Amino acid sequence: MAYLMALDQGTTSSRTIIFDEGGAIIAMAQQEFPQRYPQPGWVEHDPEAIWQSQLDTARQALAKAGIGARDVAAMGITNQRETTLVWERQSGRAIHPAIVWQDRRTAAHCAALRDAGLADMFRERTGLVLDPYFSGTKLAWILDAVPGARERAARGELAFGTVDTWLIWRLTGGRVHATDVSNASRTLMYNIRDHCWDDELLAHLNVPRELLPEVRPSAADFGETLPDRLGAPVRIGGVAGDQQAALFGQGCVAPGMVKNTYGTGCFMLMHTGEVATPSRNGLLTTAAAQTDATPVFAIEGSVFVGGAVVQWLRDGLGIIRSAAEVEALARSVPDSDGVCFVPAFAGLGSPYWDPFARGSLFGLTRGTTRAHIARAALESIAFQSAELLAAMEADAGLQIESMRVDGGACANDLLMQIQADLLGVPVLRPRVTESTALGAARLAARYVGIGSDPSSPDGEIERAFAPAISRDEAARRLARWRDAVGRSRAWATEE
Repeated sequence: MAYLMALDQGTTSSRTIIFDEGGAIIAMAQQEFPQRYPQPGWVEHDPEAIWQSQLDTARQALAKAGIGARDVAAMGITNQRETTLVWERQSGRAIHPAIVWQDRRTAAHCAALRDAGLADMFRERTGLVLDPYFSGTKLAWILDAVPGARERAARGELAFGTVDTWLIWRLTGGRVHATDVSNASRTLMYNIRDHCWDDELLAHLNVPRELLPEVRPSAADFGETLPDRLGAPVRIGGVAGDQQAALFGQGCVAPGMVKNTYGTGCFMLMHTGEVATPSRNGLLTTAAAQTDATPVFAIEGSVFVGGAVVQWLRDGLGIIRSAAEVEALARSVPDSDGVCFVPAFAGLGSPYWDPFARGSLFGLTRGTTRAHIARAALESIAFQSAELLAAMEADAGLQIESMRVDGGACANDLLMQIQADLLGVPVLRPRVTESTALGAARLAARYVGIGSDPSSPDGEIERAFAPAISRDEAARRLARWRDAVGRSRAWATEE
């Protein structure tokens, strides 16, 4: 039996899953790590906490599986995207905390680039909008904030990476400084049409090229781990950003197939094949996981606060003790009783791209209970995802027949039913909902030549949620939601 290891480094936790070559889960380990909020709108991680938690879970998963590193045919890595790290090449020490994808500190820099008339250039070359979400302005901020960093970068003393690159560097002892196309395409620095780092964009961002990693396909040789990391060398054969990995893991490898991941945020992707389809409706064009030299693409919509809204109910408001309680609490009322929740804690992503929007609760009365707020919180996840699909259908010029789902929050049956009601198409939940890790494992398997071709036949579907309300009622609810969004926008104008 050949085993595959997937490192799944997420925003709030690190996980490792061991799969057999057929895609069945053999063992899993997970470890949360601290979130830092040094200022309003800022989000940071300790790079060492990312590394150590990921290494610990890899060792724990091997122990739980009762196997050794020599039994692992290959390792795949998938990661929170856009999160930005800079470290010293000689020591491997990060020079600043990791700036997380949710961080909004570079909103003014993005606005300045837009005011300079550069928005169209960045969109045409990268498929992205000028927003603090992406890595390029975060990297520029670190180079400006750390004394001497820009000069050291120009001398080749420093290395930049998203989380995948950071893990590869540490796993290989600094022997490999590389990323894959899916992660590179999220930096504002990679030209998805010419398939290279773009010198003109780097100049506008004032980022030295010497910092940047080599870009490889998602199924490729990313080196071997040092023997002391896991007990024996393991080949790293697959790397992809979490959402592209989930698209691959769901078997969405043909044009028109769509998946939505319900994690900290919500991320919907439609595979578009070898065509980099430009968006006219506030979405992104991005590289899909690439298994060989042929580039493939996807349209993506990004919701910044998805499952994180449930964490806020727990940690911020204290109205639930655990995330698992939210479904029962929300089911205890028939509807939200007019409460509408816009969870724009970190601004709004697709299709609005408003870094100055802020979270809002509307429709509160003396009769409002924590159950109504919990239900409105779940509805907010579904509303945001429904807006993404509407924009996606408009860009692609077609109607989607179904949507595949994954991520932790897709286990919530009430949320999935609300989602199907709003979309008007079946929502398909697979038996193995760890699609992100499965995608990384399948990419590694592809590189070493084992396992089956990725697909998602009906036999892999655990449950289909069918729409249960009329399209007129769905439209009425969406119109009310959009009214609430409009009232939440441009709130933090002082930033």
